[in-house]
Amino acid sequence: MSNIKLQISNQVQMSNDTKKQYNLGERTAKFGEEIIKFCRVFVKDVINVILIEQLVRSGTSIGANYMEADAAESKRDFIHKIGICKKEAKETTYWLRNEENNWTFWL
Repeated sequence: MSNIKLQISNQVQMSNDTKKQYNLGERTAKFGEEIIKFCRVFVKDVINVILIEQLVRSGTSIGANYMEADAAESKRDFIHKIGICKKEAKETTYWLRNEENNWTFWL
């Protein structure tokens, strides 16, 4: 019974328009899908393969960890998993920002 109360308390009551705008589960899943599409256009040389793997891992992990946070069993568990989401987002930003000049695209 306490788990049900926790799940309800973690949900914010919003209008349908606001739910669409702030649906983090959907947005993080879409972000992961876009990362995968983005990485498919690169030449698969020795360096790019490593960079692509890192970017796909961190970029898709954000959504997976958010889904775990959304099903958290306690407030502490929720905070921990959201913290992991933040770390993965920062790592994804790193790979996108610092490696952008090293990519070789298919022509």
